[in-house]
Amino acid sequence: MAVVTTERDWDGSGIEASIRSSRIAVGVIDIPISTRTQDTMTNTATEASSNAALAAPQREDVAQMLIDRLGDQHLGLRTRTQDWSWDEVVRESAARGSLAKSLRAPGPFHVGVLLENDPEFLFWLGGAALTGATIVGINPTRRGAELEAEVRYVDCQLIVTDKAGYEKLSGLDLGLTEDRFVLVDDASYPDKISAHQVESPQIDLGVDASTLFLLLFTSGTTGMSKAVRCSQGRLTRLAYANCAKYDIDRDDVCYCCMPLFHGNALMALWAPALSQGATVCLVRKFTASGFMPDVRLYGATYFTYVGKALGYLMATPELPDDIENTLTHGFGTEASPGDKAEFIRRFGAQLFEGYGSSEGAGSVVLDPNQPAGALGRPASENIVIVDPDTREERPRAILDEHGHVLNPDESIGEMVDKAGSKKFEGYYKNEDAIAEKIRHGWYWTGDLGYVDEAGFIYFAGRKGDWIRVDGENTSALMIEHILRRHPKVIATGVFAVPDPRSGDQVMAAVEVADFADFDPAEFAAYLAAQADLGTKAAPRFVRVSTDLPVTGSNKVLKRELQADRWRTDEPVFHWVGRGTPEYTLMTEADVVDLEKEFETHGRTRFL
Repeated sequence: MAVVTTERDWDGSGIEASIRSSRIAVGVIDIPISTRTQDTMTNTATEASSNAALAAPQREDVAQMLIDRLGDQHLGLRTRTQDWSWDEVVRESAARGSLAKSLRAPGPFHVGVLLENDPEFLFWLGGAALTGATIVGINPTRRGAELEAEVRYVDCQLIVTDKAGYEKLSGLDLGLTEDRFVLVDDASYPDKISAHQVESPQIDLGVDASTLFLLLFTSGTTGMSKAVRCSQGRLTRLAYANCAKYDIDRDDVCYCCMPLFHGNALMALWAPALSQGATVCLVRKFTASGFMPDVRLYGATYFTYVGKALGYLMATPELPDDIENTLTHGFGTEASPGDKAEFIRRFGAQLFEGYGSSEGAGSVVLDPNQPAGALGRPASENIVIVDPDTREERPRAILDEHGHVLNPDESIGEMVDKAGSKKFEGYYKNEDAIAEKIRHGWYWTGDLGYVDEAGFIYFAGRKGDWIRVDGENTSALMIEHILRRHPKVIATGVFAVPDPRSGDQVMAAVEVADFADFDPAEFAAYLAAQADLGTKAAPRFVRVSTDLPVTGSNKVLKRELQADRWRTDEPVFHWVGRGTPEYTLMTEADVVDLEKEFETHGRTRFL
């Protein structure tokens, strides 16, 4: 039985994590680490020493990493209401695995999980690892036909959800009968689990490193998502590699606020924590207002993030005691340099900004001397930036004093890994997408990047973020970083919209706390003052929102914004002419006139 606990004091008393007094700085200024209590550090050092015998050699599959945790009384999982030791986590997992086997039907052993960040999600992950099942994390933000298509596509024979999730699925044709749904908040569920408790958890015959463990839907920010295959072996290798890269060890208390159906939480937090026997603290979803209270409650030392979530956090009012927290480090992707610097200043924790995707990782090596905005250095000579048409390597980028690329047409190209085809495990039932990724024996990331004259590599956005204005290419990501520096902008998405004559125009969607926070004249003056904003990069259209659409992993859903263009119920400001930006609010008459221009120039098809 798990131990039921009460909530700890909001001041973080009872913290069980040891805090490292220093870490290697990665492209950041030297900021003092948050204050800690000496008693906590002493107590934890004693606990770590007593558990040293539980350290296990590196394993080849997730199942064996779980079995290594049998008998481990170190805190494995925490929520606001209940704690589980690692030993208890493994036993709970084995019970779910046994239940899954009892319900197994012919065909792929694929178990869909439609839950928020609930302990049941982690138990079913563990159960799948032990029994050789494949977990399909279903995105709870999907709806209707899109949700139906995704679930059917991955051949789920069983879906684990709750009553709220079941309601989302009701009315959809999923090809499943009622008995193929397991509701974790149903009154009968505890009895089902009790009936499948396993005295001595074991790994099922045939489970090994090659066993398919996860089908991870890509985030689908610029296109429809695909299901990435991830074996137990691949996740295990990532677990150990990420512990080394991001300094995760047994003493860490890992705050999991990113969704468990996404690779961020699984690859950079859950699997590394499992490999070390570190503590996972689980919250249902990320909230900016709840972030620091949660950190203090759990004594969290490590967390993961995505750029938009960090932007929301930085939009919260600064408090005098922000620095008084237990965080020491975090890992994430696609945060703006300004947000990262502000987080370090306010909260005193290190941020490891990385590059990767559900399909592949390991392309970059961190460097303590890397400039702000750089990902690091290419991990090997196989990581190169090439022209996607000629496959020729791009020349080095020349940067001005602001870090702006002076030769983008020559230096920015697609990031490829010439040896990456061996690491990519493919997409489920999508040979066309696999062929797009693996060409000429190379792994094509679909991401844009450049390498500066000092050899540092930079991310320049997704391939779909390449905007061609007046015959010149510009990166949506670079523009987003500039817009995010505006003090009123919480989040943004920049994308291409068609020009009525030729090529593209730049459109930006910006999220503000209140519509009154957007002053078009002030915004135009801000853009004019940005020395690193290229002459073709200033947005022609600006959509203003208080709630931009996002994926389940909190990334701005640009494909929806791009589909809407200027036809939206939210205010859109338009700049016509040259020189300094000057925005006016678009009316319905303006929209009609603009779209008539497309008709005049024979480009209606682009609408």
